[in-house]
Amino acid sequence: MSVITPTKVTPAGSSRTRPGKLAESGSPTVRPPAAAHLSDEQVAELGRELDAIRDEVLAKRGAEDAAYIRRMIKIQRGLEISGRAALLVSKNKAAWVTGTTLLSLAKILENMELGHNILHGQWDWMRDPDIHSTTWEWDFVTPSRSWQHTHNDLHHRWTNVVGKDNDVGYNLLRMDENQPWKPINLANPLFNAVLAPIFEWGIAIYDLELTEYKEGTKSKEALHKDLKALGKKVVTQFTKDYAATPAVAMLTGSAKQALFGTIAANAIRNVWAHAVIFCGHFPEGTDTFTEEMVDGETRGDWYVRQMIGSANISGSKFMHLMTGNLSHQIEHHLFPDLPSNRYAEVAPRVREICQRYGLKYTTGPLLKQVGSSWAKVFKLALPGKAARA
Repeated sequence: MSVITPTKVTPAGSSRTRPGKLAESGSPTVRPPAAAHLSDEQVAELGRELDAIRDEVLAKRGAEDAAYIRRMIKIQRGLEISGRAALLVSKNKAAWVTGTTLLSLAKILENMELGHNILHGQWDWMRDPDIHSTTWEWDFVTPSRSWQHTHNDLHHRWTNVVGKDNDVGYNLLRMDENQPWKPINLANPLFNAVLAPIFEWGIAIYDLELTEYKEGTKSKEALHKDLKALGKKVVTQFTKDYAATPAVAMLTGSAKQALFGTIAANAIRNVWAHAVIFCGHFPEGTDTFTEEMVDGETRGDWYVRQMIGSANISGSKFMHLMTGNLSHQIEHHLFPDLPSNRYAEVAPRVREICQRYGLKYTTGPLLKQVGSSWAKVFKLALPGKAARA
């Protein structure tokens, strides 16, 4: 297999998703209960084993990986073109169903396997300016750069640390017992049900960091900059989905059907993305952490936190593809900058390491994980002991 030489240039922006320099030895103030049985040396050795896996995959990246992502891009664009073409004549019901289905698949593939992973910098090593974390703009209403900050810089660094990782509930839902209960939390299930079909808009608002602005940790200038970027992106998305496609469809008398088709495709993509993402950290078996547990955290401890704070989804190759390989959430959080097509390859080795060190490896079928996540939404809507799983 020929090898493409990785770039030596570190891209600007927020594609870096692994932590900065962490100590190789030592221990945090308090180790999470699920890892309390491990000694400092065991945690350090676990870290070295996972580093070795990552280094091995990095050394193997090459032409096959590059061909994979380029093939996925061609497939996605083919689905989108075909879907929009069918919607142009969607006064015919069969054409509407076909167009909406194809466009839904295209949007899911773009967000999950392409956008999410490209924006993590997984393909920066190819040195292709069109497939790079600093240039890719995805088919999602939140601007790429805003998402990279809240997701790559914050969520992946502080995964499931209550008080630091706002993905634990997205400043909307109560998703951990350590989050104070308020009467409004009784609406947890309602809020989550409403959030699912408009998920991209929820993420766009979340990425503005309005809570941080109110608390004084985000400047007015930074908020205005983000609002301006969001405004431009909203115009782009509305023009593409809700103006251009229906306008052309007017030629066949299918404007209304084309509009409803693009609305439906976005809603389907949103519901799917919401389900997959909630399965990543909320099913039964995943842990959350206190700030005390990351005080003095070593590299090995960071790995441990990613493993016991994440959950996988078992299923077919097609399911893995449509989740953007976030069905391998544990592996993704350990190695967020590795090409997503490599996660299935390293998963058995990661699972074996978890078993050998006595750590949980949480996984299950999609419906089980979705059900478990929703069960937590309902349970944590209630105060006190009733909220405990």
